[in-house]
Parts: sequence; C-alpha cells; structure tokens
Amino acid sequence: MSEWQAWIGREEQRSDHADPGLFTRWCATLDRAAPADGLVPQGFHWCLCTPDAATAQLGPDGHPRRDDSPDSFLPPVPLPRRMWASSKVEFLAPLKVGEAVTRTSRVASVTEKSGGSGKLVFVDVAHETHGPAGLAVREVQSLVYREPAAPGTPPAPPPLGEGRFDPTGWDQHRVIEPGAPLLFRFSALTFNSHRIHYDAPYAVGEEGYRGLVVHGPLTATLLLDLAQRTLGDNALKSFAFRGMSPAVADEPLHLVMRGSGEAIELGTFAADGRQVMSASASA
Repeated sequence: MSEWQAWIGREEQRSDHADPGLFTRWCATLDRAAPADGLVPQGFHWCLCTPDAATAQLGPDGHPRRDDSPDSFLPPVPLPRRMWASSKVEFLAPLKVGEAVTRTSRVASVTEKSGGSGKLVFVDVAHETHGPAGLAVREVQSLVYREPAAPGTPPAPPPLGEGRFDPTGWDQHRVIEPGAPLLFRFSALTFNSHRIHYDAPYAVGEEGYRGLVVHGPLTATLLLDLAQRTLGDNALKSFAFRGMSPAVADEPLHLVMRGSGEAIELGTFAADGRQVMSASASA
C-alpha cells in the first residue's frame, strides 16, 4: 500500500517500570495472588509502556488521533474501526516487580486487503521490551482497521445459538463470565480508552457490535492465566493468539488448553461453541 510506505520502519521508544501498585491491581483484576518470588507473570507486559496521549488528542473511538506528521507513530488509516487482531510473543526472561522497563516499537508492515466486511488494512508492529537484565519480551502485534458497518448489517457477533460448547478432548477447561467491571479494570490497567470496551451505546450504535466487546489482550491474558494455573508462572517460551470472533461482556467464555512441551493448543469459545480466539504456545 504505497501511500503508507513512509511509516514502515518508523520507531518509538517508551520507558516505564513494573510498578508494585499497578501489579497489585493487575492481580486483583484477575482474582489471583501475587507470586512470592517477586517475578512478574507472563501477560503483565501489556500493561507497560502504554500510549499516553492527552485526552484532547483522542479520536471519536477513544484511540489517540493519527495524522501524517512525523510525530504520528501509526499511519493515519482512514478506516474507523480498529481491533487488535493477533500477536506472536516470545518470553525471553521474566521481569521483576519494581524494575525499570524500556520498550522499542517499530512499524514492520502495512498491508491492505479485502474481506467480507470490505476493505481492511493490517498494521504489524514489532515490540521489544527490555528490563535491566536485557531483552525480556519480543512481540509482533497485528492491528486491523475496518470500514464502518454497512446499514442494516446484523450486530456482531450473532446472538448465541442453541449449540453448546463441548470441552471433551481438552485437558483443561475453565469458564469465566467477563462483566463490565472486569472490562473497565483492564481498560484502566492498559490505559486503553477504546470506547467499544466501556461505552455500550457507542459499541452498538457506532461500531455495530451486539454489546460491550471483551478486549483481545484480556482474552489472551485469561488464556495465559489458564496456562499458569496448569504449568506455573513464567513457564511458556512462546505464545501466539488470533482473534476469530468478538466476545461480548456478560456472556460465558470457555477457556481451554491441551498438549504439552512444544505443542500446546489453547482457545476460547462462546457458550454455543463459536470460537472466539485460537492460540498456541510452547513451554
């Protein structure tokens, strides 16, 4: 997509620290106890080095506005609906509570495609998160920008059907019902003001969803939490996820896992069996 080629290779760097208070609130959000060893469990890195645009610089959807200036890290793709589509994460070393963190981000690619919902633009962003001991997390995030929902388009996802998710064949199975308070807390932890996660009239009326949308990285964090419950903290070497369908707040979400070693499969499913997220990991 030639008009966005100037953004490929653009970098930014952010500094932060694994604040003990932030970490305590993260554990409280997930209903889990803090590890006794002082190491940060996998997934907490999504709360660090977050965008800090002033409120006056936010767009109608709650994300920071983008323009064609040198200060705009992400390209000003004119498509209004944005989602975090997927990530590929390598966990190289655990971070410690309280230590300084630096994240370097680079726009790796910008690709235009066409799908069933119209034009799509994917922006891949490569992140490297360093602690005092060196590189801790390497990740490639794939963001997708989409056209507005066409008038008369049924809300997404479709209403729950009569089917039932069958956990047979999965080694681990946990059910959670992510409600508005959980979504609000995760938005606060990640400083994410995208309105689809807390503003129901906007999510339904402007972006065409059936209700509040569960964050992709929240669903991924819940899968990492499932892995931690089975394998222990910081057991994974890699983790990759891809969003398949939106998850809606206040509806049951089935978290599942099977396999071991280099071949771990994870997923999330709605109550009627619709797949919400697919994921894989290695330990």
